Amino acid sequence: MIRCTASAAAALLLAGCASFSTDGGFDRVSELTKERTGQAPAWQRSAQDGENARVRVDELLRQPLSAETAVEVAFLNNRGLQANLQSLGIAESELVRAGRLANPVFSFGRMREGSGVVEIERSVMFNVLGLITMPIARQVEQGRFEQAQLQAASDAVAVAAEARLAFYGAVAAQELVKYLQQVKEAADTSNELARRMVQAGNFNKLAQMREQAFYADATSELARAQHQAVAARERLARALGLWGRQLDFQLPERLPDLPKAPVEPKNAEQSAMGKRLDVLAARRGAESTARSLGLTRTTGFINVLELGYANKSVSGEPRANGWELELELPLFDFGSTRRARAEATYMQALHRAAEVAVNARSEVRESYSAYRTAYDLARHYRDEVIPLRKRISEENLLRYNGMLIGVFELLADSREQVRGVTAYVQALRDFWMADTHLNTALTGRSPGAGAAAGATPEAAAPAAAAH
Repeated sequence: MIRCTASAAAALLLAGCASFSTDGGFDRVSELTKERTGQAPAWQRSAQDGENARVRVDELLRQPLSAETAVEVAFLNNRGLQANLQSLGIAESELVRAGRLANPVFSFGRMREGSGVVEIERSVMFNVLGLITMPIARQVEQGRFEQAQLQAASDAVAVAAEARLAFYGAVAAQELVKYLQQVKEAADTSNELARRMVQAGNFNKLAQMREQAFYADATSELARAQHQAVAARERLARALGLWGRQLDFQLPERLPDLPKAPVEPKNAEQSAMGKRLDVLAARRGAESTARSLGLTRTTGFINVLELGYANKSVSGEPRANGWELELELPLFDFGSTRRARAEATYMQALHRAAEVAVNARSEVRESYSAYRTAYDLARHYRDEVIPLRKRISEENLLRYNGMLIGVFELLADSREQVRGVTAYVQALRDFWMADTHLNTALTGRSPGAGAAAGATPEAAAPAAAAH
């Protein structure tokens, strides 16, 4: 009885202090995101915040974008991210509600007999059980609120990754169009020259048709590349939330250079277990589920307990005062169904958490393999293929000047040289995308998860899976 009284007193004090925080829990989200992306997202909670974001976006779009400025624009302008951040407000409202006593219930009844006697009943009921269990309920909601913060940070990391991937794709597609235009121009030249030489009787028809076929292929390849450039630019516009006059944004002429050396993450899997936001969210989910199970056991037998003041008055008689207790009798359900459901939910959370941990380890290994392969291929093109193509072109030019080869051989070599450059651009693009996937797999979430995906299934005993 003493413990119950103390708990009730503490709950009453807690109920009087429960209120909303000044930052809405966003400071933690900002900190987690900045640790993983180098930048903090912006939460637009008012019209002024939206106006400030618009001004900053316009300022950034006046210059050619970079991967970093693309992320900043996405953090300021992506509406999907802003919608996901509102989950913080929802979670905090549940947390505050759990720390406040439920509103009392007032009832009033009036009855009149045929003889003119009026009977009036009044009562005020309070949820006593809610008062006693308030500290536990608040702990449960606190865990869910922390999980919502992790999920919001995970969504922000995903938006940053999508912005980077879309940026690299758009720049590479734009660059490939430029080189394929050169291939098409060379094919156009050789096709026209072959046609004129056939008319003059200096070229056979089969060779001329080969040049014409190459020209047709180059034309179709350029058309596909131009559409891919448009599609990649639109994907970037969606990732950054751009529309209207903002669509006139500029891109750099070429992709960033390949780093001097690839990164060599140490203890990558263990690092992912401690830093990945989906793993941390799973752990918080399991802890929250465990607290929910404890709360269910507390209230499993007594389902409803309300206590209140009541009085009754009858015309011509003194008022009767007293108290009233409402208790649901466990005649048909002793709480076993709720306990069984809670226990099954907790075991489900543990298995989900283990799955998250196992998948995270696998994704780190796969992402690093893709990263190293992409780096080695891009370096191979840069250090071997491109210089070799250049030397071949120089040698062919000397042979052409010495009248050892004809103009068609020279044009064909020029086309091959451009194709080598386009292959290097594609390899460089693949490297930067693999670099983004690796960073996401190490610290954020599954590289294959969308920015707008739902919360990772609550639960985590990835700690168990990590050993």
